[in-house]
Amino acid sequence: MSENCIFCGIVAGTVPSTQVAENDRAIAFMDIAPATPGHLLVIPRAHSTDLREAAPEDLTAATLLAQSLVGRVIERLDDATGANLLSCIGSDAWQSVFHTHLHVIPRYPTDPLVLPWQPHSGDPDEIKAVHAKLS
Repeated sequence: MSENCIFCGIVAGTVPSTQVAENDRAIAFMDIAPATPGHLLVIPRAHSTDLREAAPEDLTAATLLAQSLVGRVIERLDDATGANLLSCIGSDAWQSVFHTHLHVIPRYPTDPLVLPWQPHSGDPDEIKAVHAKLS
């Protein structure tokens, strides 16, 4: 637990949330600033800043819970035809709460969300250079 972490407060029950599902290591609740109707957050109960620090068992539990919620979102929400699963790691990647979490974002044919980049072919030499650094 981290004293200043709002998500730790949700786990502890000192910060209100609209919980949807849980397992022994993770909980899921409604996002209070939803990107689309039905936007959920899935968090490990144990505090970690992001998935780099999370225990493998916590990541497994959160991912399995998110998987079940993706199915629930598509089956139960009117007009939801898909979902995005998103984890932001670091402030430059839009992380605003520094407790590991997964966004489950229902997608609708008419929702306003767009990709934050326009996919296009990359430079083959740059791809090879980055590959060499990561291999």
